[in-house]
Amino acid sequence: MITIIGPSPSRVRLSRLSAAFGGTVLAAATILTTAVGSAAADVVTDTIPVPEGPSEIAITPDGAHAYVTQQHSDSVSVIATATNTVIDTISWGDSPNGVAITPDGAHVYYTNMIRDSVSVIDTSTNKVIADVPVGGSPPAVAITPNGALAYVTNSSDDEVLVIDTATNTVATTVPVGQVPFELAITPDGAFAYVANMVGDSVSVIDIATNTVVTAVPVGDQPVGVAITPDGALAYVTHQGDDSVSVIDTSTNTVATTFPVGGRPTSVAITPDGALAYITNFDDESVSVIDTSTNTVATTIAVGDRPSGVAITPNGTHAYVTNWFENTVSVIEVGIPASITGAPAAGVVGEVYEHLFEVTGTPAPAVAVTAGDLPEGLTLSEQGVLSGSPTVAGTYEFTVTASNGIGDDAVLEITVDVTAQTDPGTGSLGSLLESLAGS
Repeated sequence: MITIIGPSPSRVRLSRLSAAFGGTVLAAATILTTAVGSAAADVVTDTIPVPEGPSEIAITPDGAHAYVTQQHSDSVSVIATATNTVIDTISWGDSPNGVAITPDGAHVYYTNMIRDSVSVIDTSTNKVIADVPVGGSPPAVAITPNGALAYVTNSSDDEVLVIDTATNTVATTVPVGQVPFELAITPDGAFAYVANMVGDSVSVIDIATNTVVTAVPVGDQPVGVAITPDGALAYVTHQGDDSVSVIDTSTNTVATTFPVGGRPTSVAITPDGALAYITNFDDESVSVIDTSTNTVATTIAVGDRPSGVAITPNGTHAYVTNWFENTVSVIEVGIPASITGAPAAGVVGEVYEHLFEVTGTPAPAVAVTAGDLPEGLTLSEQGVLSGSPTVAGTYEFTVTASNGIGDDAVLEITVDVTAQTDPGTGSLGSLLESLAGS
């Protein structure tokens, strides 16, 4: 590794870019503090110390490890998510920033903003096996769903480079808008959406032809972008006006724009598409967006200058890098309630029990919200319908599971309760009576 004494041309260039990029590579100025609340589930459950300047983070497809780029220590840390501890640190590169992992989990690609390259880690050994020159102070990288290509933004050159991951060579270059920053690829691998920070636009690249098919005007200083799992929407953060735009990918027009915290930077969306987590660099917080309404569901206090965010593949936790605090916050993700299970019929006087299958984080509370339970039965908050029916009939009622995350889960139920068969009636009863008489 080469030690640079004094400001090299690359360092001077990065300094200029830092002033534009704000949260991601800019040393903190005045810290603004905002009092925030938190929902029952969306709370920080762990804080992990890492080397200096944690910027971006990516999680392996199996959810076992998180890779964190650290700008100030020129390194990448590996976190074991089972224990939330750093198990390895790779010291390679110069001001590493963007990071992405191949769909098979075999390789990690990360950008070096001063080295002007993309390094490749073999996850089986956690060793750097390639370093691809790309130029242009690259802040971000994204990999196609088939793992064949890595797309890299070159902020100084106003372009996106395409790396062939089979050979780790640059296959082509795509001109985009001014100062491209983060980018995201649609789940079907058809398009890449690139946030152009100075251009106040999002370039849409057709991956089949590697040409820009349109540029979508958005808010002031767009930096972060993420796409919903169904590919229908792209969420774009604007550091200049503290807002988020939602692009309808079918028309490539902005469907709505809403406010969040101070200098929103990165965005990640839960695997079910229900929630978007946005880091607010100036507010030491994360905004949680209900994507069904595009409103802030809750705000979570995290560490100093939160920058990157990633969500585990099972959707249970969000990992947030705190750039100025040298930590990673672990957030327990709120999961909307669900309830399933059709109860069987009951018999008067016989013991009855049915357990509804209830999921969600935090644990949902179950209640009857319409109609009446069969007489003699009760329903617990945990979803257990039990007791002994006392009156025959057909009972219709509504069971609702709620935990304050997203919409309540509602189940319409019909339970038939029959009278107990009288052993003294019918053919068997007549036979018994005749035998008793004889």
